[in-house]
Parts: sequence; C-alpha cells; structure tokens
Amino acid sequence: MEKHLGSGIAALPPSSSFVGLTPPSQRLRILDAMIACCAEKTYTGTTIADLVSRGSVSRTTFYKLFTDKRDCFDAAVTLCIDRLAATLAAGASGCDSPAEATRRGTAAGLGLLAAEPELALVLGGDVLGVDPACVERYGPMLVPALERMWAAAGEPTRKHSSPGLALGRAQLLVFHEVAAGRAERLPALAPNIVYLAIAPFAGHDEALRQARLAKDEPPVEVPA
Repeated sequence: MEKHLGSGIAALPPSSSFVGLTPPSQRLRILDAMIACCAEKTYTGTTIADLVSRGSVSRTTFYKLFTDKRDCFDAAVTLCIDRLAATLAAGASGCDSPAEATRRGTAAGLGLLAAEPELALVLGGDVLGVDPACVERYGPMLVPALERMWAAAGEPTRKHSSPGLALGRAQLLVFHEVAAGRAERLPALAPNIVYLAIAPFAGHDEALRQARLAKDEPPVEVPA
C-alpha cells in the first residue's frame, strides 16, 4: 500500500528573515524592489537609489534594515527560495507516492515561476552572476528533499542517474524560457521537468509515465 506523503517535496522550514522587524512591510517592500530591479536591470545595474525609490522608503530606513546592497540581495534570494519552497510543498501535499508528489510539486513550481518570472531571473541569473556559491543555498531544497521523500515512502533510493545533473538541466530549461520573455510557456515544460526529476530515482519507465500524466493535466494556478 502506498504511503501518504503529507507535505511531500521541499518541506523546508521557512526562514526567519522577518522575525522581530518593525514594521515588516518596509523590509518586504525593499526586498520586492530588489527582486524587481534585478529582473529588470540585473544586480549590477541596481542602485540603492533604485531600491529606496521603488520601495517607497528613505535611505536611512534602508540602512537600518540592511548593511549594503549585497546584504539586501542575499535577503531577497532567501525570500525567493522561501516562496518557491512553500509552493513546491503545497503542490505536493496530500499525494500518495513520491512520483505523484514530484509531478504535482513541479506543476505548482512552474505555475509560480510563470506568474512571477522575476523569481526565476534572480535564482537562475543574478545568483550566478553575483556569487555562484549561492546556488548551494537552494540546491538542498530540491535534490535532498527528493531523496528524503523517496526514502520516507519506503521506495528504493538507488539512483539511476545523477539528480544534480538533472536539476541543472531543468534549471537551464526554465531560465531559457524566462530570459527569452516566454515565462507564460513554463507550464508546458512540466513533462520535461517531471521526467528529469523522477528518472534518477525511479528510472526511465516511471519517469516517462509521470511525464505523460503531467502533459495531460491542466496547469496549476498559483494563488497571488
């Protein structure tokens, strides 16, 4: 009998980025401004003046909340990671097998990135440009989470191929569409991403079966 997986994929605790801050709306406005500015003009092209203007805060307020632009960027990356992790977990919640959870979580994640492509631009572009080591911060959200999910379901965890390599290929597919201004097409990538995510753990046949199911499912609408 299949085991109920609960939250499934990417069940990571949220960060404590906003704990104890008053008022939190100011910090969130600045972080939203950082994400939007990076998506529009890259991290390098973004200035403190851009952030305070777009966030509707004073420069003094900015420096009360962040040490400098890089400190703000790191916090914005954490916000992007938390948003994506929560969406993946919600999409996979209630599934009865790791393969189904991966398929549904993938659909939810692609729906989010289609609705908010700036998240993909920051995580897939600026993170690499600012500090490639930052990728290690969100890599554990995916591969180890998948490994834990398959293990918790009592499924074999012998890998048929490299999960890390599969993740890299999936990231390239997503970033290519977003960078080309075709974020609305991301849900159509679901079969490819599902296959890449499942094949390392379950092999070709199950990955292909789930990819075909993903193709026939309607896109997941992500709440605003």
